[in-house]
Amino acid sequence: MPPSARLTLDPAFRIGPVDPRLFGSFVEHMGRCVHTGVFEPGHPLADADGFRTDVLELTRELGVTVVRYPGGNFVSNYRWEDGVGPVHERPARLDLAWRSLEGNRFGLNEFMAWAAKAGVEPMMALNLGTRGVAEALELVEYANHPGGTALSELRRSHGVDKPHDVRLWCLGNELDGPWQMGHKTAAEYGRLAAETARALKRFDPGLSLVACGSSNSGMPTFGSWEAEVLEATYEMVDYVSLHAYYDPTDGDTDSFLASGADMDHMIRSIAATADHVGARLRSKKKIMLSFDEWNVWYQSRFGGESSLGWTEHPRLIEDTYDVTDAVVVGSLLITLLRNADRVGVACQAQLANVIAPIRTEPGGPAWRQTIFHPFALTARHARGQVLRVEPECAVIPTARYGDVPAIWATATHDEATGETTLLAVNRDRNAPCDLEVALPGGMRAVEHLELADDDPSAANSAEAPGRVVPRPGSGARVEGRRASLRLSPSSWNIVRFAPASPQE
Repeated sequence: MPPSARLTLDPAFRIGPVDPRLFGSFVEHMGRCVHTGVFEPGHPLADADGFRTDVLELTRELGVTVVRYPGGNFVSNYRWEDGVGPVHERPARLDLAWRSLEGNRFGLNEFMAWAAKAGVEPMMALNLGTRGVAEALELVEYANHPGGTALSELRRSHGVDKPHDVRLWCLGNELDGPWQMGHKTAAEYGRLAAETARALKRFDPGLSLVACGSSNSGMPTFGSWEAEVLEATYEMVDYVSLHAYYDPTDGDTDSFLASGADMDHMIRSIAATADHVGARLRSKKKIMLSFDEWNVWYQSRFGGESSLGWTEHPRLIEDTYDVTDAVVVGSLLITLLRNADRVGVACQAQLANVIAPIRTEPGGPAWRQTIFHPFALTARHARGQVLRVEPECAVIPTARYGDVPAIWATATHDEATGETTLLAVNRDRNAPCDLEVALPGGMRAVEHLELADDDPSAANSAEAPGRVVPRPGSGARVEGRRASLRLSPSSWNIVRFAPASPQE
């Protein structure tokens, strides 16, 4: 008999509301994310602004709600002024982050126009690496002030009459990392972030600000960095950032499938650190978390920045994702939802071509990678309140994270429709799992889709864009207050329940 598991879905057991900002993405001036990704004048499907309409359509289908821009490492050596005004007058610059040439044909106003067409909220990152408070204020004035000042009138002369009114700002990027232009100690960064935040709040107290947390949990200053930065900025910022990438290339597939355990530990650790600082400061404020870079990344295959040459928009870390990668991405989305009481923003990095759910060819097609599907379905159906779900199941021993639950799951309940959505991953690579779900009364099963394959290395491509897609699972059989279904080995699943009609 296959292993079995049980869980309960009860709308009374709530973690917190699903914040739409959990379904964010990331557009950085890196590789082909911008050029020949979202922006390609002359492409057969480009609109009058040069935006690829096939990528716009896929972005809407993906369900992206917020997009972080323009970096990433790129932002720490970026002059925003280079990307505004007449395109033919914009200077070409060296991008020291990715050793590339940046022609600045796509900048702030182009991004804002693209974001409006995509229907996403902009999340802007400020350069606090090689620049400081004055430059940050100038950018915010250019972007957000209605008119009557030098910078707001400059924006209007560039053809943008109304302010962009960006509400969400990142105070730099990964400044704990020695690879970052303008790398700083926690004390140096905390002072600069506090000065910048204080000035921005004077400009507009309603702005939401994100302080830089650790670049990853392996940093030697992980935890202590956040504590020192928040000591300086606590009352002036609204979020602290987390970043994590998971590399599948060491052959330890069981640990890779358990990547959500590491993400969960990171979230709980930084939430506890923030709360400790708040307690020390006797503050009633709660700092939320912005997990604004996360994904699967075959990082061990990347030769590092020093391996790159000075070229424009090179093909850079264009990872092809398989079924196992998609299952892991689905499990990371589950982890973010399980922590919806603390994670208020999350951005999968990146949107197009660079470790991305959407791939394109210059002048050619765009297609969905395997990781596109769990994101799109979760963004579409995870609504309302996140429910506390704790499966009773077997454990899987892993070299990296110890024993982890074989079933990793969460659920949401939408009071407006009465629909409950279960999201579940079976981490067991070798055996299916028979899952029993305790339900409220009067429910019916609407749909069970799974992402799984007999070949876990199967992937999509320009030639076979539909090789891996969600397919009907076993189906959930409902009898009274119980539903039963089977989860395939190494699979991501979405199961939707709705109120039964009186006849059912």
